[in-house]
Amino acid sequence: MKLILWIIAFAAILFLAIRYIEKQSIFFPMKGLAATPLEAGLPYEDIYFETSDSKRLNGWFVPCKNAKSTILFCHGNAGNIGHRLEKILIFHDLGLNTFIFDYRGYGKSEGRPHEAGLYKDAFGAYDYLTEKRKISGNDIILYGESIGGGVAIELARGKKVKALITEDTFSSIKEMSAMAYPFIPHFVFSSKFDSLSKIGRIDPPKLIIHSRDDEIVPFYMGEKLFNAAKPPKKFLKIKGSHNTAFLDSGKEYTGGIKSFMDNL
Repeated sequence: MKLILWIIAFAAILFLAIRYIEKQSIFFPMKGLAATPLEAGLPYEDIYFETSDSKRLNGWFVPCKNAKSTILFCHGNAGNIGHRLEKILIFHDLGLNTFIFDYRGYGKSEGRPHEAGLYKDAFGAYDYLTEKRKISGNDIILYGESIGGGVAIELARGKKVKALITEDTFSSIKEMSAMAYPFIPHFVFSSKFDSLSKIGRIDPPKLIIHSRDDEIVPFYMGEKLFNAAKPPKKFLKIKGSHNTAFLDSGKEYTGGIKSFMDNL
């Protein structure tokens, strides 16, 4: 009996340890906003909206004069919307409105982050654009960076959109965990973010962006997502680290996005 109790106690401790490792490895939210679009010279609206499970989230709507499309920006797993001004400026210069929001637990948004919650957050952001601002889904371009690409892919499965752009997005938690924690079976992680199994069911045009030099999400994962996606699709190969490749690649990055949008 004592042995059984020790085994149960050990299993419980191991379970809690794995959940702690998972939480600390996937989500890195920050609460304080370091800057706003005003620091980049852009007017914006500070927005609050609710998710289907009644979480109050914060976001920014950054308008662009005569914009024909709106970017719905699903950011990466670290920081918050205040750390994405450079990309907001790029989208603005490309003639796009941008709606960027913080997931639950990030910035001024309520709650704690988890996979199902992030999906609800993105659906709530989409509903805000279509219901409150009356923007047609045919004019919404989803953009997701890193883990945000997985969020955008899930959203693209359930909502009508003009196009999908992912940048340095991993194929699944299964593959990432096998690389980072080879000693832990992948099935014990509650998060899946299985973009590889989903992207083949998405019809709108897709732009897959990935850096050859990405030190966090290997380049081959971007290739796998592209190969699994069905046409129309385009693969933009850039250079630089995971967090700065869009700056390191400069005109190659912005030119690739512009070329993709011009052909929509």
